[in-house]
Amino acid sequence: MSSRPNILVVMTDQQRFDTVAALGNNLIQTPVLDRLVREGTSFTSAYCPSPVCVSSRCSFVLGKYPHQTNCVSNEPMPEEGRSIMQYLNDAGYQTHGIGKMHFSPDSRRMWGYESRAYSEEGGGNDDFKEFIDQNGYGHIVAPQGERSEYYYIPQPSQLPERLHHTSWVSDKSIEFLKGRDTSRPFFLWTSYIKPHPPFESPVPWYRLYRPVEMPLPFLPTDYELLHTWWHKHQNRYKYRDQGMDMNLLRTMRASYYACISMIDYHLGRILAHLDETGEIDNTLILYTSDHGEHLGDYNCYGKRSFLDVAARVPLLVRYPERFEAGRRHASPVSLIDALPTFLSAAGLETEEELPGYDLASIADGGSREAVLGQLGREGNGLYMLVGDDYKYIYSAADREEYLFRKEEHKLEERNFAGHAAFNSILSGYRRRLLDRFKADGYDTPVDGDHWRLFPPPPPNSATPDAGLLYQDARHKEVVEMFPEGYKPRIR
Repeated sequence: MSSRPNILVVMTDQQRFDTVAALGNNLIQTPVLDRLVREGTSFTSAYCPSPVCVSSRCSFVLGKYPHQTNCVSNEPMPEEGRSIMQYLNDAGYQTHGIGKMHFSPDSRRMWGYESRAYSEEGGGNDDFKEFIDQNGYGHIVAPQGERSEYYYIPQPSQLPERLHHTSWVSDKSIEFLKGRDTSRPFFLWTSYIKPHPPFESPVPWYRLYRPVEMPLPFLPTDYELLHTWWHKHQNRYKYRDQGMDMNLLRTMRASYYACISMIDYHLGRILAHLDETGEIDNTLILYTSDHGEHLGDYNCYGKRSFLDVAARVPLLVRYPERFEAGRRHASPVSLIDALPTFLSAAGLETEEELPGYDLASIADGGSREAVLGQLGREGNGLYMLVGDDYKYIYSAADREEYLFRKEEHKLEERNFAGHAAFNSILSGYRRRLLDRFKADGYDTPVDGDHWRLFPPPPPNSATPDAGLLYQDARHKEVVEMFPEGYKPRIR
C-alpha cells in the first residue's frame, strides 16, 4: 500500500450530526454513510469551529480557529496562510475541487488547487449554470431552489435528477477520478451545497419521506431561556419567528432528509468507482459538514448557535491503514483537525503553530485540549469551549453564560450556569477559554479574568416585517420577464 494515500474530502453544507442511520437515526436512509461507519472510524462528538459557512470553511482550510484567522462570520477570509490544498500540492498531490467552497471575498480563488469545477449557491454565473444552460434549462433562475420568503418552504427541484447540483458534483468527481494523473496521489474535495436550504430535491427523491413520519421538534421546558441574540436575529430574517406550524415543520424535515439521502446515493457512485479501480483502501476518505441546522428544535432555524444541533457535525473517516473499522470515538474533535490528519497520513511534518490534532492519534487514545468555537466578535461575539464532560458558551450580546453537561445521545435541556453546585465547573471552563485566548494573543474579548463588556447589538424590531432578508437570484432579470401591466410593486 502507498505511503502517500489519496485523500477524498466529502463535505456537505448544514448537515446535523444526527442524520446517519448507523449512528442512531432509525428514520433516515443512508446506506453509503452506514458503510463508512462500518469500515471506518466515527467521531461522534465533532464540532465546527464556527457555526456559519465562510468562517467554518476558512478554519477547515487553514487548520486554525476563527480567533486565529480573524474570520468569524460570513466575511472576508485572510489573504495569507497556507491551505490544505497548498500543503498537499507542494508535496506533489494533484489537487482538485468541485462544488461549493464559499471562499470570500474571491469565490474563484484557487488557493492551492490545480483545477476547480466552480459552483456556488444562489444561481450565479458558474460552471454549473453553464452546464444547465447547455442542457436546455437556462430559464431556471434559482437552480438550487428559491430563497428569500421561500427559504424554509420545501420545494421540488425545477431540475431533473440527472441535472441536479448533487448529481453534477458527483459526476464531476467521477470525471476527475477517471482522468486524473495516476503518477501522483490526488486530493479531491467534493463539496455539496445540500442539505443547505432551500430544501429541494428532484423526482423521485422529494417523495422518499413523508411528513407524518418525521419527529416533532425538540422543545424542552423553558427552551426560550437557551436563545441567544443570534437565535432571535436569525429567526427573524429567515421568516421563522411568527409561530410554529408543525405540519410545515415536519415537511421541512422530510425534505431535509431527502437531500441527505440523495447525497448518500451519489456518494455511493464515487465510492463504487474507487472500488472498481482498486483505490478504495489507498484513499483516506473524510466525510463531514461545515455546521448543522436547528430544523425547528428550540423553535429555531438555521445555524449561528453552539447548541449541538447547529455546531455538531458528522465526521467519518475511512482509511484502513490508520483508522480502525467500526470504531466510534466520543471525545470532542474539531474540523481544524483535518489538516494535521492529512499531513500525517501523507508523511508530512505538521507545523507547530497549527492547533489541531491528527484524528488517527486521537482515535488511538491520544489526549487533546478542549475544542473551541467562535461566531462574531465584540458586541455580538459568541464563544464555545467543549471538554469531555461539559460544554461552555458565552454570548456577549446577552452577557450570558451557559453550561451544559455533555451527553452523547441527548440534546441540551437545562443551563447549569448560575447554580451554586456548578460554580467551580463554570469558572473553570471560563478560565480555560479566556486563558487560551490570552495565550494566543487574542485579547479582544478578554478583560483580565472576565469577559470584556461591549455595547450590545441593537435588538430585533418589534415590527414583525422589519429585518426580513432578500436573496433573490437574478431578481432584475425575473422582473423583466413580466408582461405589460404586471409588474411587482416591491422590487
